[in-house]
Amino acid sequence: MIGLRVIRKQRNLNQLKVATDLHISRESLSYYESGKREPSLSLLVRMSEYFNVSIHYLITGKEFEKK
Repeated sequence: MIGLRVIRKQRNLNQLKVATDLHISRESLSYYESGKREPSLSLLVRMSEYFNVSIHYLITGKEFEKK
């Protein structure tokens, strides 16, 4: 999830802070950021709300573009 790492770093947040706020382990967050695991849909929604970005952005690092 390219966008997850990007937005976390842009906001100067460390993995432990984000993981604690989202009620997941730091290790899980690391796996999501590296693409080793994929979060559940409900966690994607929570992440989207936490960072105030689209789920599409969290996954791709880009905002959704209409064609």
